[in-house]
Amino acid sequence: MIKVILHGCNGRMGQVITNLAAQDPDIAIVAGIDVNDSVQNAYPVYRSLAECGDEADVVVDFASASAVDALLDACVLRGLPCVLCTTGLTQAQLAHVKEASQKAAILRSANMSLGVNLLMKLLKEAAPILANAGFDIEVVEKHHNQKLDAPSGTAIALADAVNEAFPEEEKYEYVYDRSGRREKRPQKEIGISAVRGGTIVGCHDVIFAGADEVITFSHTAYSRALFGKGALEAAKFLAGRPAGLYSMANVIDGE
Repeated sequence: MIKVILHGCNGRMGQVITNLAAQDPDIAIVAGIDVNDSVQNAYPVYRSLAECGDEADVVVDFASASAVDALLDACVLRGLPCVLCTTGLTQAQLAHVKEASQKAAILRSANMSLGVNLLMKLLKEAAPILANAGFDIEVVEKHHNQKLDAPSGTAIALADAVNEAFPEEEKYEYVYDRSGRREKRPQKEIGISAVRGGTIVGCHDVIFAGADEVITFSHTAYSRALFGKGALEAAKFLAGRPAGLYSMANVIDGE
């Protein structure tokens, strides 16, 4: 039985994970962390990990970027592995993640979906072939109107997957807004566009546009449950692991 502390337990994803964990015989949520105390849970809830004295095997985080630094410090202090699912981190916070992973096991992923992580692998294979054939590359992502960060962490991760296929001198630049310029589209750029509206869970399209043909790699999430399931599988993988920086690719490969 893997004992989990759920960071951000009273948020939308926190409640999804709470319900999924209740149906999983291999997972037990022993405590939750959230500044919002208006939700009743079957486990105790604290305002910070520093206030929580419950013993656990791993922390699963679906909170906010503003809470990540304190979470990382607390995990390092207690030697707790952490599945870090919060997106929209600054460069300074990403550096903090890397530093913390030297003392605790940290699994960070912009998207916990098995399908999205498989898509990243496919993009690494397709990008050099299509780029060499003169295809332009664009990423379009769509999310609900409550999402705070734009573009999504997944959209950037997909663009990064494309870029990883090229040597440093051939990498693409990312462009988020073309409204301030009137010029022909440069070949070595990836445009990343964000759509916000309604209750869209998450749609991501990576478009390769060539002469007379378009190839689109697409992933659509119909429920937040798929992210929760991925997070719990990541928790099972990470519990007991030595310090280091892990990803969903490690979970998929089992190593």
